[in-house]
This record gives sequence, structure tokens and C-alpha cells, in this order.
Amino acid sequence: MSNVIFDDEVMHRLRERNPRFHETAYLFVLSALHHVIEQLPAPRHINGGELAEGIRELALERFGPMARTVLEYWGIRTTRDVGELVFALVDCGVLVKEEGDSPEDFDDVFDFEEAFETNYPWGADL
Repeated sequence: MSNVIFDDEVMHRLRERNPRFHETAYLFVLSALHHVIEQLPAPRHINGGELAEGIRELALERFGPMARTVLEYWGIRTTRDVGELVFALVDCGVLVKEEGDSPEDFDDVFDFEEAFETNYPWGADL
């Protein structure tokens, strides 16, 4: 992440540019990024697939069987939506990207129905 402060002005710009996402969705993406980085032996660039999987993992951990419902309430219905959130954060200077990174990196990382319902780890420790 960059040294930009995530303040009311940044949130206002994010809401203006993409009002279909609830502001909590942006904060959750940042939390998931932190969650993924914490699990690494050393900090490094996180690619789209890794961040999308981190969002899946964190959503299951925090919201259990309600994960898909919560994410959809925030406007996140596909992994492509995650990419749109990430690149909105990039555009506002909250996150930085590497050359070659694009929203398409998040396309079809996993299917929400499969990840949060069909393959939900019922009874498993998350």
C-alpha cells in the first residue's frame, strides 16, 4: 500500500466513481490484502488471483455461511468485482499496481456459488 491516508475525501471519490459498491467493500478489500500479506514469509506483490482467494478466505472466516450474502450486499458478486474495487483504490492512490496488472487478473478466479455454497466447508474449522 502507498502512504496515502484513507480519509473521508478518498471515500467520497470512491463512492462517486463507482456507487454500486458499498464503502465497506473497499475496506474489506484492504483487510483481505493485509490478511494475505500477513501469511507470507516476506512482503511482496500480491497478484489478482491471490487477493481474490484472500477475500474468499477472509469472508468465510468472518461471515461463515453468510459470506456470499454479505459480499453481495456490498456489491461484490464476482471476482471481477474485486478487480474493479482494487483498481478504484489504485486510481485514488490508496494502492499501487505493478506494470502488467489489470482488472482482468481477477476474472473468473472462482465462482461465488461454488466457493460460498456448493463447496462451503460445513463443520470444518476455518
